[in-house]
Amino acid sequence: MTKADIVNEITKNTGIDKQTVLTTLEAFMDTVKESLSKEENVYLRGFGSFVVKKRAQKTARNISKNTTIIIPEHNIPAFKPAKTFTLSVKK
Repeated sequence: MTKADIVNEITKNTGIDKQTVLTTLEAFMDTVKESLSKEENVYLRGFGSFVVKKRAQKTARNISKNTTIIIPEHNIPAFKPAKTFTLSVKK
């Protein structure tokens, strides 16, 4: 399902015009991105959590040049679904 599909589905279910739904969805995604970039987690009860995970520094190999490179410590975004969300998907 794409963002356009989500907008169409919300429009069909609520009767709100597409432009308002699209603007709201974009604002939601921007807010989540900003929060995660500030290393603040986002919790949505009954849906899940958008969290920042820290990856430790590690060494890797460049196979083509046969050299070792160091990958620095960095943050990655992750989503952890709520228990009720997981159970509804399993059914």
